[in-house]
Amino acid sequence: MEAVSYIILIGSTLLIASILTSYLALRIGTPLLLIFLGIGLLAGEDGIGHIAFNDPQSAFLIGSMALAVILFESGFDTKLSSYRAAAWPAMSLATVGVAVTTGVIGVAAHHLMKLPWAEALLVGAAVSSTDAAAVFFLLRVGGITLRDRVRSTLEIESGTNDPVAIMLTIILVEAASHGWASPWAVLEELVRAFSFGAALGLAGGWLLVTFINRANFETGLNPVVTLTFALFIFASTNMLGGSGYLAVYAAGLYAGNVKLRGALELRRFHSGLTWLSQIVMFVMLGLLATPREFGEIALPALVIALLLILVARPLAVWLCLLPFRFSANETTFIAWVGLRGAVSLLLALVPVLGGLENGQRVFNAAFIVVCVSLLVQGWTIGAMARWLKLIVPPRRGPVERVELELPGNADQELVAYTVHAKSPAARGQRMPRWARPSLVIRAGSVVPPHKVKPLQPGDHVYLFSAPDRLPLIDKLFGGSRALDQDDREFYGDLVLSPDATVEQIAEMYGLPLSLANAKLTLRDLLRNEFGGSCELGDRVRMGGVELIVRDMDDHGITSVGLALEPTGVGKPRVVLFARPRALAGALGDWWRERSFQRWKRREQRREGGSGGQLTDDRPGDGVAGSD
Repeated sequence: MEAVSYIILIGSTLLIASILTSYLALRIGTPLLLIFLGIGLLAGEDGIGHIAFNDPQSAFLIGSMALAVILFESGFDTKLSSYRAAAWPAMSLATVGVAVTTGVIGVAAHHLMKLPWAEALLVGAAVSSTDAAAVFFLLRVGGITLRDRVRSTLEIESGTNDPVAIMLTIILVEAASHGWASPWAVLEELVRAFSFGAALGLAGGWLLVTFINRANFETGLNPVVTLTFALFIFASTNMLGGSGYLAVYAAGLYAGNVKLRGALELRRFHSGLTWLSQIVMFVMLGLLATPREFGEIALPALVIALLLILVARPLAVWLCLLPFRFSANETTFIAWVGLRGAVSLLLALVPVLGGLENGQRVFNAAFIVVCVSLLVQGWTIGAMARWLKLIVPPRRGPVERVELELPGNADQELVAYTVHAKSPAARGQRMPRWARPSLVIRAGSVVPPHKVKPLQPGDHVYLFSAPDRLPLIDKLFGGSRALDQDDREFYGDLVLSPDATVEQIAEMYGLPLSLANAKLTLRDLLRNEFGGSCELGDRVRMGGVELIVRDMDDHGITSVGLALEPTGVGKPRVVLFARPRALAGALGDWWRERSFQRWKRREQRREGGSGGQLTDDRPGDGVAGSD
């Protein structure tokens, strides 16, 4: 009993320390996962806690269960609309991007760490997967709102590249232990793992949803059902030869995009459980690490980390996003925010479990790479988004809203708002019939809805609404904000109707007119330019001005912005990430400018020579020499 209590005490103390320390981390902007990892190191064998934990098998078991929970929640929180916006670029990053990163880092590890090829590629495979939880938590804490296409790409990539990296790691461990298999055998294994994983995951998700909706359990039991189903889907798919990691993600994706009893409570439960899993994984992996062994591998690992951040990830992102309409700044940001986290450390344990000669060196190298990634990239995400001008300015002020799910399968939600002082409702705007309050609490007392006109700031309003109308109601009860310079840079100076024609706008503002586009409406012009998949902030140059997608709803563009003086929001900050045509144009401009400067200097020397300057007879300095 004393031993059991001692272990529980240590574990709970570490978790409490992680949570309390995270408060300080939020204040100074430190990546939380780095804090959790640091606590594990401090408590470990080489730290002040001197806790000896050297059980990679248990660490891998606990880590795999935690990762299954994280992947289920990642799928559960991903909307299918994200796939419509960014499925192909994200899947390209999750497959081709992982392979490119593995190859580049593998070559570096082979030469820097003197590892055999299979084990060197294992280093690349271990650090090829990004950590979604770290990225989106830092964006949320920093108040950073990205465009849908960029956010969706990062979201889907981070949820789908884990299974790819895991399968690649297993194949490389087999190659290091038993020799390389034929390419066809590897391809067959990959196809089987991913096809089985996707099919069994969707089937498991359907079974989970059907079970919860029909069983009508006590509300508190639903989270237990989803957790056990997620672990069952993960383990059974692995046993049948599929990718359990892909299966549990697909199950969460299905369950999160259909009607599910108690979905709101389940989201809260799995969000908290995911944070617990992240803390447990990082603290445990910190305990498992042995910093005194880092000395011999520190310098090569630091070089590999810098190559990953500055070469491998940017190259993979640039290649994968070439076929898609991402701006240079968006590509730069996606390349920069590829944080490495617990998955990389978990994958680096596989060579250790496989008994490879250099397995511990692979783990130590991956550990250092993860620490550098969290330090360098994790601390600069907000600054990078602002520098690249990718932050979407909010269209309205703060909204205080609480959603209360109704029992059964009703397509309505009970929503509670706190009326903001600068909201249209507080200024006396008439409420639509579908947004009229059912209950109002003012100064702690219930007031009948017919006696509350007008609503006052601070009133608590309860009403029933369909989920798709919540954004409209937000505008009624949320605060308004004045248009500032950042808004004008992003959305434009003037507001135009999307039904206006290109010919009308060209005539009104004296702009050049293309006869082929003259009769098109602005809505059609923008839709044609972006292949029918416009989003807020998309812009098209029209003479000396820019047309900008200013506002949208489910049916398309509702307003167009006009920037009278283009601000350079889309101007590439890093020219190397520009599209090939733009890159070629920039190189051409640089070469022409360089040639012009050489010609100018040559002409100046020629004119100086005709003026009889004495220095022209120096070797290579006169007219003859320059010719």
